[in-house]
Amino acid sequence: MSILRSEKVEATETEVMDNNLAAVSEVEAGIRDFVRNDIAYLRRPASQGGTEPALDASAEATVNNVNSLIQRVAGTSLSEIENLITELESLRDLLHAEGQRVQREISGYAQLSQAAMKSTRMISDNVSQWKRAAENLRNG
Repeated sequence: MSILRSEKVEATETEVMDNNLAAVSEVEAGIRDFVRNDIAYLRRPASQGGTEPALDASAEATVNNVNSLIQRVAGTSLSEIENLITELESLRDLLHAEGQRVQREISGYAQLSQAAMKSTRMISDNVSQWKRAAENLRNG
């Protein structure tokens, strides 16, 4: 019984998500159509064989305002993207330099570890030789 309920819940959630996506797509399509129909005549050049009337002053001001707004928004976005790219490049360089430093540190620690192991072996060998010599003196 719980299995059937979970399947129903999943089916209901899927239907709701599909309905939401359909609604979002419908709204986006409506907005696109509205913008195309509302502004399309403003984008056409004033002299296309004289068949269309020239833009009046308010329409031309609207077009100029929209263009300047788009340029401001795009300019700000572009400068932010360029700043972000610059920051990311500097971070990449920093990470590269830190990676090289860490590799040098690891190499230094490995060499130090090998030297310590060699020294420990030498000390151990010398101590064992002294021990044998001391036992030989006691026994012999």
